[in-house]
Amino acid sequence: GSCKLHIFQTFVFHNTNFVDALAWATLEDIVFASLRKPTWDIQYLYPWVYPSLPAAEWDNLKNLFNIYMHNLILSLLGDAKQYQIPYPFVFQCATGCNLYPNGSYTKFYHLAYNSHSFLSFNVDNILWERQQESELAMQVERKFTTFTGFSETLQYLLNVTCVDHMKKFIEYGRASLKRQELPVATVFARTPRPDQLLLICRVTGFYPRPISVAWLQDGQEVPPGPALNTSAILPNADLTYQLRITLAVAPHDGHSYACRVRHRSLGTRSLLIPWG
Repeated sequence: GSCKLHIFQTFVFHNTNFVDALAWATLEDIVFASLRKPTWDIQYLYPWVYPSLPAAEWDNLKNLFNIYMHNLILSLLGDAKQYQIPYPFVFQCATGCNLYPNGSYTKFYHLAYNSHSFLSFNVDNILWERQQESELAMQVERKFTTFTGFSETLQYLLNVTCVDHMKKFIEYGRASLKRQELPVATVFARTPRPDQLLLICRVTGFYPRPISVAWLQDGQEVPPGPALNTSAILPNADLTYQLRITLAVAPHDGHSYACRVRHRSLGTRSLLIPWG
Protein backbone atom coordinates (compact mmCIF):
# COMPACT_ATOMS: atom_id res chain seq x y z
CA GLY A 1 0.00 0.00 0.00
CA SER A 2 0.92 3.67 0.13
CA CYS A 3 2.81 5.24 3.03
CA LYS A 4 4.08 8.66 4.14
CA LEU A 5 7.25 9.64 5.99
CA HIS A 6 7.08 13.31 6.97
CA ILE A 7 9.20 15.58 9.18
CA PHE A 8 7.80 18.77 10.72
CA GLN A 9 9.79 21.59 12.29
CA THR A 10 8.67 24.70 14.15
CA PHE A 11 10.92 27.66 14.97
CA VAL A 12 9.54 30.39 17.24
CA PHE A 13 11.83 33.43 17.15
CA HIS A 14 11.07 35.25 20.43
CA ASN A 15 13.98 37.73 20.13
CA THR A 16 17.56 37.86 18.84
CA ASN A 17 18.76 35.65 21.70
CA PHE A 18 15.98 33.10 22.09
CA VAL A 19 14.62 30.74 19.44
CA ASP A 20 12.39 27.85 20.47
CA ALA A 21 12.68 24.92 18.06
CA LEU A 22 10.97 21.55 17.86
CA ALA A 23 10.95 18.78 15.25
CA TRP A 24 9.04 15.53 14.94
CA ALA A 25 8.72 12.71 12.41
CA THR A 26 5.60 10.80 11.38
CA LEU A 27 5.09 7.47 9.63
CA GLU A 28 1.54 7.78 8.29
CA ASP A 29 -0.03 9.54 11.32
CA ILE A 30 2.24 7.92 13.94
CA VAL A 31 4.63 10.39 15.61
CA PHE A 32 7.59 8.05 16.06
CA ALA A 33 10.52 10.39 16.79
CA SER A 34 11.08 13.93 18.03
CA LEU A 35 13.95 16.33 18.54
CA ARG A 36 14.08 19.38 20.76
CA LYS A 37 16.37 21.94 22.30
CA PRO A 38 18.62 22.24 24.19
CA THR A 39 20.26 18.81 23.65
CA TRP A 40 18.96 18.10 20.11
CA ASP A 41 18.89 14.41 21.04
CA ILE A 42 16.49 12.25 19.06
CA GLN A 43 13.65 10.86 21.20
CA TYR A 44 12.58 7.41 19.95
CA LEU A 45 8.87 7.19 20.78
CA TYR A 46 8.27 3.48 20.00
CA PRO A 47 10.42 0.43 20.86
CA TRP A 48 10.79 -0.49 17.17
CA VAL A 49 12.19 2.87 16.03
CA TYR A 50 15.84 2.65 17.12
CA PRO A 51 16.43 -0.96 15.88
CA SER A 52 15.05 0.01 12.43
CA LEU A 53 18.37 1.64 11.42
CA PRO A 54 22.03 1.00 12.33
CA ALA A 55 23.30 3.03 15.30
CA ALA A 56 25.83 4.78 13.03
CA GLU A 57 23.00 5.95 10.76
CA TRP A 58 21.13 7.46 13.72
CA ASP A 59 24.33 9.30 14.68
CA ASN A 60 24.70 10.52 11.10
CA LEU A 61 21.06 11.70 10.96
CA LYS A 62 21.39 13.47 14.31
CA ASN A 63 24.57 15.30 13.18
CA LEU A 64 23.01 16.30 9.85
CA PHE A 65 19.88 17.53 11.56
CA ASN A 66 21.78 19.48 14.21
CA ILE A 67 23.89 21.26 11.58
CA TYR A 68 20.79 21.98 9.49
CA MET A 69 18.74 23.36 12.42
CA HIS A 70 21.66 25.46 13.71
CA ASN A 71 22.44 26.96 10.29
CA LEU A 72 18.79 27.57 9.39
CA ILE A 73 18.23 29.48 12.66
CA LEU A 74 21.41 31.56 12.16
CA SER A 75 20.49 32.33 8.56
CA LEU A 76 16.93 33.41 9.42
CA LEU A 77 18.15 35.49 12.38
CA GLY A 78 20.46 37.35 9.97
CA ASP A 79 17.58 37.99 7.55
CA ALA A 80 15.34 39.16 10.41
CA LYS A 81 17.98 41.71 11.42
CA GLN A 82 18.54 42.91 7.84
CA TYR A 83 14.81 43.37 7.13
CA GLN A 84 13.92 44.49 10.67
CA ILE A 85 11.24 41.83 11.06
CA PRO A 86 9.23 42.43 14.26
CA TYR A 87 9.54 39.76 16.94
CA PRO A 88 8.08 37.31 17.68
CA PHE A 89 7.74 35.44 14.38
CA VAL A 90 7.40 31.79 13.41
CA PHE A 91 8.88 29.62 10.66
CA GLN A 92 7.46 26.15 10.02
CA CYS A 93 8.85 23.45 7.77
CA ALA A 94 7.25 20.31 6.37
CA THR A 95 9.35 17.86 4.38
CA GLY A 96 9.34 14.19 3.46
CA CYS A 97 8.25 11.61 0.91
CA ASN A 98 5.14 9.63 -0.05
CA LEU A 99 5.45 6.07 -1.36
CA TYR A 100 2.72 4.59 -3.58
CA PRO A 101 1.64 0.96 -4.22
CA ASN A 102 3.24 0.90 -7.70
CA GLY A 103 6.65 1.79 -6.20
CA SER A 104 6.62 5.43 -7.34
CA TYR A 105 7.12 8.24 -4.83
CA THR A 106 6.85 12.00 -4.43
CA LYS A 107 8.96 14.24 -2.21
CA PHE A 108 8.69 17.81 -0.94
CA TYR A 109 10.15 20.56 1.25
CA HIS A 110 7.95 23.55 2.18
CA LEU A 111 8.79 26.49 4.44
CA ALA A 112 6.09 28.75 5.92
CA TYR A 113 6.46 32.16 7.59
CA ASN A 114 3.80 33.16 10.16
CA SER A 115 1.57 30.38 8.73
CA HIS A 116 1.78 31.57 5.10
CA SER A 117 3.56 29.65 2.31
CA PHE A 118 7.03 31.15 1.98
CA LEU A 119 9.55 28.95 0.12
CA SER A 120 9.63 25.51 -1.53
CA PHE A 121 12.42 23.28 -2.77
CA ASN A 122 12.00 21.76 -6.24
CA VAL A 123 13.80 18.50 -5.49
CA ASP A 124 14.25 17.22 -9.07
CA ASN A 125 15.71 20.49 -10.36
CA ILE A 126 17.56 21.47 -7.14
CA LEU A 127 15.75 24.79 -7.26
CA TRP A 128 14.48 27.07 -4.48
CA GLU A 129 11.16 28.75 -5.36
CA ARG A 130 9.61 31.56 -3.32
CA GLN A 131 5.88 31.27 -2.65
CA GLN A 132 5.25 34.96 -1.92
CA GLU A 133 6.45 38.24 -3.41
CA SER A 134 7.89 39.76 -0.23
CA GLU A 135 11.40 41.20 0.01
CA LEU A 136 12.17 38.66 2.71
CA ALA A 137 11.11 35.72 0.50
CA MET A 138 13.22 37.02 -2.39
CA GLN A 139 16.23 37.41 -0.08
CA VAL A 140 15.89 33.92 1.44
CA GLU A 141 15.38 32.40 -2.03
CA ARG A 142 18.57 34.12 -3.27
CA LYS A 143 20.53 33.05 -0.20
CA PHE A 144 19.35 29.41 -0.24
CA THR A 145 20.23 29.21 -3.95
CA THR A 146 23.88 29.88 -3.01
CA PHE A 147 23.86 27.01 -0.47
CA THR A 148 24.68 24.42 -3.15
CA GLY A 149 26.07 21.84 -0.71
CA PHE A 150 22.93 22.00 1.42
CA SER A 151 20.66 21.79 -1.64
CA GLU A 152 22.47 18.74 -3.05
CA THR A 153 22.39 16.99 0.35
CA LEU A 154 18.69 17.77 0.70
CA GLN A 155 18.00 16.39 -2.78
CA TYR A 156 19.80 13.12 -1.91
CA LEU A 157 18.02 12.84 1.46
CA LEU A 158 14.60 13.28 -0.15
CA ASN A 159 15.27 11.23 -3.29
CA VAL A 160 17.10 8.28 -1.74
CA THR A 161 17.38 8.28 2.06
CA CYS A 162 13.73 9.11 2.78
CA VAL A 163 12.25 6.17 0.85
CA ASP A 164 14.99 3.73 1.98
CA HIS A 165 14.42 4.60 5.64
CA MET A 166 10.63 4.57 5.23
CA LYS A 167 10.78 0.97 3.99
CA LYS A 168 12.76 0.01 7.12
CA PHE A 169 10.31 1.83 9.41
CA ILE A 170 7.37 0.08 7.68
CA GLU A 171 9.07 -3.29 8.22
CA TYR A 172 9.86 -2.73 11.90
CA GLY A 173 6.74 -0.73 12.76
CA ARG A 174 4.24 -3.06 11.09
CA ALA A 175 2.31 -3.73 14.33
CA SER A 176 1.84 0.01 14.98
CA LEU A 177 0.75 0.62 11.38
CA LYS A 178 -1.77 -2.26 11.54
CA ARG A 179 -3.24 -1.14 14.87
CA GLN A 180 -7.03 -1.04 14.90
CA GLU A 181 -9.36 0.49 17.49
CA LEU A 182 -13.14 0.06 17.35
CA PRO A 183 -15.36 3.14 17.00
CA VAL A 184 -17.84 3.95 19.77
CA ALA A 185 -20.96 5.75 18.53
CA THR A 186 -23.63 7.63 20.48
CA VAL A 187 -26.74 9.32 19.18
CA PHE A 188 -28.46 12.28 20.87
CA ALA A 189 -30.60 15.28 19.92
CA ARG A 190 -30.73 19.04 20.38
CA THR A 191 -33.74 21.33 19.85
CA PRO A 192 -32.40 24.74 18.75
CA ARG A 193 -35.96 25.90 17.99
CA PRO A 194 -39.47 24.38 18.27
CA ASP A 195 -39.74 23.42 14.59
CA GLN A 196 -36.28 21.83 14.29
CA LEU A 197 -34.61 18.78 15.78
CA LEU A 198 -30.85 18.25 15.40
CA LEU A 199 -29.90 14.57 15.45
CA ILE A 200 -26.22 14.20 16.37
CA CYS A 201 -24.14 11.07 15.89
CA ARG A 202 -20.79 11.27 17.71
CA VAL A 203 -18.21 8.64 16.81
CA THR A 204 -14.97 8.40 18.78
CA GLY A 205 -12.07 6.13 19.75
CA PHE A 206 -11.41 4.74 16.26
CA TYR A 207 -8.12 4.03 14.52
CA PRO A 208 -6.99 4.20 11.72
CA ARG A 209 -8.38 7.54 10.58
CA PRO A 210 -10.47 6.62 7.47
CA ILE A 211 -14.13 6.07 8.41
CA SER A 212 -17.60 6.26 6.84
CA VAL A 213 -20.45 7.68 8.96
CA ALA A 214 -23.94 8.32 7.57
CA TRP A 215 -27.47 9.07 8.72
CA LEU A 216 -30.17 6.73 7.40
CA GLN A 217 -33.79 7.83 6.97
CA ASP A 218 -36.16 4.82 6.83
CA GLY A 219 -33.12 2.68 5.98
CA GLN A 220 -31.91 4.90 3.12
CA GLU A 221 -28.71 6.97 3.34
CA VAL A 222 -29.40 10.71 3.60
CA PRO A 223 -27.51 12.39 0.71
CA PRO A 224 -25.29 15.46 1.25
CA GLY A 225 -27.31 18.66 1.51
CA PRO A 226 -28.04 21.67 3.72
CA ALA A 227 -29.68 19.47 6.41
CA LEU A 228 -26.51 17.38 6.86
CA ASN A 229 -23.35 18.62 8.55
CA THR A 230 -20.22 16.51 9.04
CA SER A 231 -17.34 17.73 11.21
CA ALA A 232 -13.67 17.29 10.41
CA ILE A 233 -12.04 14.14 11.77
CA LEU A 234 -10.23 15.30 14.91
CA PRO A 235 -7.49 13.61 16.96
CA ASN A 236 -8.03 12.40 20.53
CA ALA A 237 -5.28 12.49 23.19
CA ASP A 238 -4.93 8.67 23.06
CA LEU A 239 -3.96 8.64 19.35
CA THR A 240 -7.46 7.73 18.18
CA TYR A 241 -9.92 9.92 16.26
CA GLN A 242 -13.41 11.37 16.57
CA LEU A 243 -16.04 13.09 14.44
CA ARG A 244 -19.69 13.99 14.55
CA ILE A 245 -22.40 14.13 11.91
CA THR A 246 -25.53 16.23 12.44
CA LEU A 247 -28.87 15.94 10.65
CA ALA A 248 -31.58 18.63 10.89
CA VAL A 249 -35.14 17.21 10.80
CA ALA A 250 -38.66 18.32 11.70
CA PRO A 251 -39.86 16.96 15.08
CA HIS A 252 -42.33 14.04 14.86
CA ASP A 253 -41.98 13.81 11.07
CA GLY A 254 -42.97 10.13 11.09
CA HIS A 255 -39.61 8.85 9.77
CA SER A 256 -37.19 6.50 11.49
CA TYR A 257 -33.51 7.52 11.78
CA ALA A 258 -30.31 5.61 12.47
CA CYS A 259 -26.59 6.37 12.37
CA ARG A 260 -24.45 3.90 10.40
CA VAL A 261 -20.69 3.54 10.96
CA ARG A 262 -18.28 1.60 8.74
CA HIS A 263 -14.62 1.19 9.71
CA ARG A 264 -11.70 -1.16 9.02
CA SER A 265 -11.76 -2.46 12.61
CA LEU A 266 -15.37 -3.67 12.11
CA GLY A 267 -14.52 -5.82 9.08
CA THR A 268 -17.62 -6.31 6.95
CA ARG A 269 -19.95 -5.36 9.82
CA SER A 270 -21.51 -1.94 10.30
CA LEU A 271 -22.50 -0.22 13.52
CA LEU A 272 -26.16 0.85 13.40
CA ILE A 273 -27.40 3.12 16.19
CA PRO A 274 -31.11 4.02 15.93
CA TRP A 275 -32.48 7.32 17.19
CA GLY A 276 -35.45 7.19 19.58
